[in-house]
Amino acid sequence: MVPGMLLALALALPGGSPVPEQAANETASQAGEHVAAIRIQGNLLTPDDEVRQLGGIEIGMPVGADTVAEVTGRLRAAGRFERVEVLRRFASIADPTQIVLVVIVDEGPVKIEGGGSPDEPARVVERGGPGLMYLPLLRFEDGYGFTYGVRMTRPDALGRRSRISFPLTWGGEKRAAVELDKEFIQAPVSRIEFGSSITRRRHPFFEDDEDRQRVWVTAERDLASLVSGLRVSGTAGWQQVTFLGGDDGFLSTGAEMVFDTRLDPMLARNAVYTRAAWERSAVDQPDVRGPAGAVNQMMVDARGYLGLVGQSVLVIRALREDSDAPLPPYLKPILGGMPNLRGFRRGAAVGDTLVAGSVELRLPLTSPLNVGKLGVSAFVDVGTVYDNGGRLEDQHLERAVGGAVWFSAAFVRLNLAVAHGIGGSTRVHFGTGVSP
Repeated sequence: MVPGMLLALALALPGGSPVPEQAANETASQAGEHVAAIRIQGNLLTPDDEVRQLGGIEIGMPVGADTVAEVTGRLRAAGRFERVEVLRRFASIADPTQIVLVVIVDEGPVKIEGGGSPDEPARVVERGGPGLMYLPLLRFEDGYGFTYGVRMTRPDALGRRSRISFPLTWGGEKRAAVELDKEFIQAPVSRIEFGSSITRRRHPFFEDDEDRQRVWVTAERDLASLVSGLRVSGTAGWQQVTFLGGDDGFLSTGAEMVFDTRLDPMLARNAVYTRAAWERSAVDQPDVRGPAGAVNQMMVDARGYLGLVGQSVLVIRALREDSDAPLPPYLKPILGGMPNLRGFRRGAAVGDTLVAGSVELRLPLTSPLNVGKLGVSAFVDVGTVYDNGGRLEDQHLERAVGGAVWFSAAFVRLNLAVAHGIGGSTRVHFGTGVSP
């Protein structure tokens, strides 16, 4: 029964008297939803009372269908917060008219001073810094040595699910880049990336510095809703390469398809990984151009992971990189080392076509429940490279046998391998990485 009807009935009854004012107010408050409590989270610079004032909210105020939207709009219009979220929750199971408003605000990066002594407690004084996150980069790449640096990232640079990154490295690979990427939920592409970089590395075969400037855009589509583990992408860009006294600038386009059912690349079991890629480079060199005025490169990398007794896994890999015309030196595939032929140094040979394969038995020594996993492996590698126009059946396949000890934890990988190249020497290979 509504409050007005209760009041009229009380006045109409014999000997009736008006409902006391306090009781009338309590009855009116219970008739509709009202704010019973206000909780504010995330505010470091702005006091709770000021957040309530900016949002126009107070205890006891009625809650309507548009209250949450109105409070959110007022807080956003204040220009004090990078993100605002207002939630409506019930304060009591027995009385559903009592509502709790939860206000969550994000004031962005702030600066904290003090805290060095009891007389000077820590305090938030102002917004500070560009809001960057930092990730150390450290890896050892066979043939290039240690690369170290930092990746600085600003999340949500272009709205939610976007970021802008500035990776800076030194050592084996000297690189400075700007990378901007954004993910999409419902769109023709799942992710798009724009980037620009300058890089210098010393080529392990030619032993000369290779300077490369690059600008690119990549669009990626995740097709997991159709086939689990499948994604495709396309890339277009421009490169300027200075190498062996030459200076080449050219456009490049490419496409890639990856089918990956592995949960952990190092400890995959009963899984497959296949990568097929094509890249077209409009190199302005008559002696390396194909019939259509450009060079087309194709690559297929297929790996299978078969679970055996206990935790042991058999890994079989086949790799082929090919082209339809002679390649300039800086595009030629490199044979040797951890990437394709252990037992031979990285840069043992180069060519227009590379063919390699391996069979490896991996045996984890720690429990699958451990965060860090240690294991050993035994392997046989084969591989060769040759120039455009040659045939695989005419080539000599280099072979190597060896073993390795490896450690894997989250995004950290350590791998130490000792391999003997048949007809050659015994080499130690080491690879590691700490990167996203």
